[in-house]
Amino acid sequence: MQRIYLIITAIAISVLMAASPCYGQFNTGFINTSPPGANTADQQNNNQEEEVVTYSNKPAFTVKRYFKALMHKDTMKIGHMGVGSMVLPGTAQIYNRQYWKLPIVYGTIGGCIGGAVASKGKDSQKYFIAGAIAAYWGSVLDGVISFKSKQKPLPARASMFSAIVPGLGQAYNGDYWKIPIFYTGLGACVYAWSFNQTQYDRYRDMFVDLNEGTYKGELSAENIKWYRDQHRRMRDYSIIATILVYALNIIDANVFAHFSTFDISDDISLNVEPSLINPVVPMGNSLASNRMQQPFGFQMNLKF
Repeated sequence: MQRIYLIITAIAISVLMAASPCYGQFNTGFINTSPPGANTADQQNNNQEEEVVTYSNKPAFTVKRYFKALMHKDTMKIGHMGVGSMVLPGTAQIYNRQYWKLPIVYGTIGGCIGGAVASKGKDSQKYFIAGAIAAYWGSVLDGVISFKSKQKPLPARASMFSAIVPGLGQAYNGDYWKIPIFYTGLGACVYAWSFNQTQYDRYRDMFVDLNEGTYKGELSAENIKWYRDQHRRMRDYSIIATILVYALNIIDANVFAHFSTFDISDDISLNVEPSLINPVVPMGNSLASNRMQQPFGFQMNLKF
């Protein structure tokens, strides 16, 4: 029993040393009992692995690479393209080689902005501004839809869909049952936001009228101030809740787009069977290999 404990302890120590990043420092203090040339071969293998890791790192995405990709001399991810089209509308259409859409994008946005500036009524200005915003978000959404990718569903595309139109990422993933849940949550938060904002404005005006001496109500100054502060606090909580539900909508679309590629089948099996264990023999020592017997053991295969 003591021998088994010592063997298990030695194996555990060797595994910890192999996994430790400082193993190369501690290894110099031990006696080298490996065959000649083994350390050299291991060092060469380590150097080759380090070279592979070094050369596999891609350069960071920069603004220079972004404009280089727009000239179709480089590639970029859908997230970079989407954010770039938010800053510079129409660049997504350029990257997707859909140049015929540029006059539509700029003409619609420019026309709505010009109409808002030229119009004199506030109601007409609101409509023109809403049209410009819709054309702007439509250009970003069109660029994300037209982005070519072999991976379906693409997590970044699902995130961009939900960021532009809440629930669209869930529809892209096929989780249609989640759309009413998110819109119910957003609707409740927006309603609470609007209600508390209205009540805050009401009690704020009461407090102003009270200070100016024009207030004719029955509430005292302390009650008016308490209601004002209470509704302002609830309004702030409603804004935070709206942001959280909106962010959860984006996170859900991204996470479940990743989960769509996982194997979640119920095929889980465990197989234990006898096996032969190959003995460790120093290189070139044929006499030791002839004397050593091949031991038996068990191997375990877990499939999930």
